Amino acid sequence: MRPSRLERGLALLVTMAILLAIFLPVAWMVISSVSPREELLATPPHWIPERIDLQHYTDILFPASDADDVALTFRAALLNSIQVGLLVTFIGLLFAIPAGYALARIPIRGARITITLILATRMLPAISTVIPLYLVAATLGLLDTKAVLVVLYLSFVLPFAVWILSGFFASVPKEVEEAAMIDGAGRVRTLVAVVLPVALPGVAATAIFSFLLSWDEFFFPLIFTSTRDSKMVPVAISEFTGRHAVDFGAMATGGVLAAIPVVIIALLFNKLIVSGLTAGSVKE
Repeated sequence: MRPSRLERGLALLVTMAILLAIFLPVAWMVISSVSPREELLATPPHWIPERIDLQHYTDILFPASDADDVALTFRAALLNSIQVGLLVTFIGLLFAIPAGYALARIPIRGARITITLILATRMLPAISTVIPLYLVAATLGLLDTKAVLVVLYLSFVLPFAVWILSGFFASVPKEVEEAAMIDGAGRVRTLVAVVLPVALPGVAATAIFSFLLSWDEFFFPLIFTSTRDSKMVPVAISEFTGRHAVDFGAMATGGVLAAIPVVIIALLFNKLIVSGLTAGSVKE
């Protein structure tokens, strides 16, 4: 039975309310990034700026030699976050692909319990482990380095990737692998030549979410880094908040710049993300 006009109207209103709740904060962030400071502090607020001001973007992307240290730090943090995110994603997939495949296909006693325990490590609050991790990093001389962030990020990205990929590999028909093994292919060759091409959308989706988990992490960089050489984007954005004042325009600009890589990834790999997520739900 087709929904009535009232039901369609209610559905439209609910959808519009949800979309407004999602996009209004983003729109205000973009507007704030191009608004002069006096308009941001005006009462009542100017929802549409009378004058477009791109000075914050200029200060961050093309800082002068005497630019504010926070602006210089943010530019360096962008590069640091990209480097660490890509490295964590690559290393995570390098270990998660064989681990996920083994848990999905090789008869291992306690495989389901193992997957549950792997997922349980993701539920452990980061603050409960920060003191021992800090002491270990200090002992090894890794404080304030990108290397320690790679290791720390892998501690929560790797369990997530293994858990997700095991579901993707379980959805690949066993007949495809059995045909390859009948032709003489071993486990490794079957995984590389047969399973991975079939499960590519799932692997791509896992890689994207692994990168985003690294990109958005705030707690570990806040504790383990302190200089420009290793600071990450979320921490750099928080530093636009001073002791006595908050630079709302610069903070909004930092948020826009930090969101650009995420938006680009979502637009370029939208089909892979959707197909990957649906592929993982075909078979338990």
